[in-house]
Amino acid sequence: MTHHPLLPADDAFAERLRARLPDGTLEPARPGQLEEPRGRWRGVAQWSARPRTVDEVATILRACTKARVPVIPYGGGTGLVGGQIASDGPAPLLLSTERMAAIRAVRPEENTAIVEAGAILADIQAAARGVDRLFPLSLASEGSARIGGLLSTNAGGVNVLRYGNARDLVLGLQAVLPDGSVWHGLKRLRKDNTGYDLRHLLLGAEGTLGVITAAVLKLSARPASTGTALLIVPDPKAALALLALARDQVGEGISAFEIMHRMGLDFLRETLPEVRQPWSEPPEWCVLIELGLGRGLNPVEALETLFVEATEAGLTNDGLIAQSEAQSAEFWALRERIPEANRQVGAISSHDIAVPLGAIPDFIEQAGPALAALGRFRINCFGHLGDGNLHYNVFPMPGETRSDHEDRRDAIKTCVHDLVHSFDGSVSAEHGIGRLKVSDLEKYGDPTKLAAMRAIKAALDPAGIMNPGAVLRA
Repeated sequence: MTHHPLLPADDAFAERLRARLPDGTLEPARPGQLEEPRGRWRGVAQWSARPRTVDEVATILRACTKARVPVIPYGGGTGLVGGQIASDGPAPLLLSTERMAAIRAVRPEENTAIVEAGAILADIQAAARGVDRLFPLSLASEGSARIGGLLSTNAGGVNVLRYGNARDLVLGLQAVLPDGSVWHGLKRLRKDNTGYDLRHLLLGAEGTLGVITAAVLKLSARPASTGTALLIVPDPKAALALLALARDQVGEGISAFEIMHRMGLDFLRETLPEVRQPWSEPPEWCVLIELGLGRGLNPVEALETLFVEATEAGLTNDGLIAQSEAQSAEFWALRERIPEANRQVGAISSHDIAVPLGAIPDFIEQAGPALAALGRFRINCFGHLGDGNLHYNVFPMPGETRSDHEDRRDAIKTCVHDLVHSFDGSVSAEHGIGRLKVSDLEKYGDPTKLAAMRAIKAALDPAGIMNPGAVLRA
């Protein structure tokens, strides 16, 4: 992609843009908008626009295209791959969706909700719950993550096994393209076979092709009852067999199937001792299972039956089945607070990867020795076993810090990603590419796909203003 050099969103540009927008729309960028959750990047933006309407978004993008000023769409700032932070190059204009946060309509009879891009995920979940429906996208940052950013990164979370990724939960979109034109695609249709699917093009594009301003979301029936269990398994191979057994028993009733290694539980004891653990001695491997069943079905009984059959098959020898919502919440706290413990320990290199389900045991078995050839490390492997997404993170030994291994970080990442690629996996399962994994996409991506992506980018954003440096190298 070649185009004229981009220019910064400086004070002179801000003054010209301010004259076209309502008072208070343009303001200096706030410190929190210039920081990334893991502290890897510090942003260079000076100005932030906070539009209230799609027309104001269109005005902003037209002005930026004309002036060749880069734009970074900004949601809740929870992304983990640097997609919302530009640390070099011309200072971009941040385009925050925080004022476009309305939940416009919830229609339980057709299982849809129309929401604006700045709506916080937890608020959408609550609105669905208020009409006895479920919006199943669920992740640790749901109290601050905004739906536009989640759709732009095709977020995953704990319920992908049953309900799919973010892109599977969208029927229609409204979006503004770089030239300021508005795509009015807020259709509540489940069948619309009218040409190229712009919806799926923008979902997962990480703000590089335009700005999502509103969406029609799919809702689901709320399970009549839920059940949660923590079961000890001897190894990942047994965990995978347990997943197959659970599917045979309850079909699509499995909402989540998470795997945790002892290292994650040890990190919780080390950094977050207030998190209650059910075992005096953490197991080497365990799985967290959640069922959501219809009327007349008892998830606790289903889990008890699963435990008996799994024990007979040698897939588990101990476990706990939650007897209350409070106990279920305690089980989930183990899984959901592992990332927080990881941050406190400080990873040398973190990996959001996916491999085919059947390859997971072999990947885990081979990755440890491969890393051991580079040095002594602690490995915390956990994640969404049900959909093949693992968080495979490498940490220093006790008494060391990640800064002691700066010279090995690239080698560690390459070791893990090369192995993932050898299993026909993905080096970005649910967090996106952002700026962190641009070189990984170039290295492991299919050349034909990359060429098509560059052609699409050049066609929709010929000036190259949309989130430059993210996903594709300029």
